[in-house]
Amino acid sequence: MADQAALVSTVAAQVRARTPVDEREAASLQEVLAGLAGLPEPFDTDADPTHVTGSALMVSERGIVLLRHRRLGIWVQPGGHIDPGETPWEAAVREALEETGLRGAHPTSGPVLAHVDAHDGGRGHRHLDLRYLLRTPPQDPDPPAGESQECRWYGWEEALATADPGLRGVIPTLAAGM
Repeated sequence: MADQAALVSTVAAQVRARTPVDEREAASLQEVLAGLAGLPEPFDTDADPTHVTGSALMVSERGIVLLRHRRLGIWVQPGGHIDPGETPWEAAVREALEETGLRGAHPTSGPVLAHVDAHDGGRGHRHLDLRYLLRTPPQDPDPPAGESQECRWYGWEEALATADPGLRGVIPTLAAGM
């Protein structure tokens, strides 16, 4: 999807369709919509310190994959910046593979925006993070060199106790869907 206006429109529709899981996500939805409407290039990491990112909520019967962020030291889902010409849901799949060695896939019905969280991302960035559901084979993660080696499957209760607060709100919803 190369057309910026069409991508902004599609993503805004996905965000508007979300029912927030908690107050944090409700505030994040509004911030993301404002960013999509006000940033000239919301998907470009270099255009503004505030930008959209794409993340993967990698789930299977084993639970959810979390990794310890190398710089921030918090337990989060894989994800990151969107490459030029890429959609946020494509970035989620790419980032998941790059960071965990696992190939997750969107549901057969297509990409599902499962959570939204706006947060400080380090280096002065503000991330408008779109988190997509990825069904993932239950194999052990095998992150490549250069990525966090602290990466593994978490059962739902353990994930709820370990994950960054910005992720905790969606974990019960994901668990109920398994």
